[in-house]
Amino acid sequence: MASQDKCCTIVPYFKVQNGKLEAFKALCERFVEKTNGEPKCLYYEFSFDGDQAHCREGYEDADALLAHLENVGSLLEEALKISELTRLEAHGPEEELAKLREPLAALNPQFFTLEYGFRR
Repeated sequence: MASQDKCCTIVPYFKVQNGKLEAFKALCERFVEKTNGEPKCLYYEFSFDGDQAHCREGYEDADALLAHLENVGSLLEEALKISELTRLEAHGPEEELAKLREPLAALNPQFFTLEYGFRR
């Protein structure tokens, strides 16, 4: 049975430049602070493995995800000056992913279509 969930997640991985990890982590604190006020953000967290960073983030729908990207656009520009986006995935139902394909195209994400599951 297909899920009726509209949740969209974006899954970015960053490789931080040598000597820039502390500066990147300071930006992460600013990302979290700025994102915390977004009412349709379900979760937003950074994790690290050495100089690699991952942002675990989910939104009620594609519109909320796009609003987030607009909200943090200038911070993302700063982060990309000291890191490289090595992988980007977007996950969600096709109806929602269709809203993301053009706006995210420049970031070259891989899109994963939700087909089965449930949400509690």
